[in-house]
Amino acid sequence: MRRITRGAAALVLVTAAVATVGTGTAQANDKPVYGCPGGAVCIYPEGAAMESSTPTDIFYSYGPHNLSNQYGYHVVLNNQYGGAGATAQLCTGYNGVNCVATIQMNYNVNYNLTPINSIVLNRP
Repeated sequence: MRRITRGAAALVLVTAAVATVGTGTAQANDKPVYGCPGGAVCIYPEGAAMESSTPTDIFYSYGPHNLSNQYGYHVVLNNQYGGAGATAQLCTGYNGVNCVATIQMNYNVNYNLTPINSIVLNRP
């Protein structure tokens, strides 16, 4: 049952990740995008569009970051730069354990963060 859920979540992520920020290429993006500083991964308020809100959480450093009080659907924007390997992962476990979704550089997703307990920023 978990495999089916994970597969469905991955399909939703791939489908949701069709919207790009900037050019959608692997070029450096050191400028703010919708209030998210260059080089950061940002989480926006629950149910809010990133175009009309400011991030509630901004992460700069590589590695896992534990989340708290994030429920429902939030836009998560990966505004890192440095190459295609600059990904962000959403994980159900604390400290980057059991990652279920990957967000490529210059992409955003609208994701249900209720089961998500950490986010990992990966080095390019």
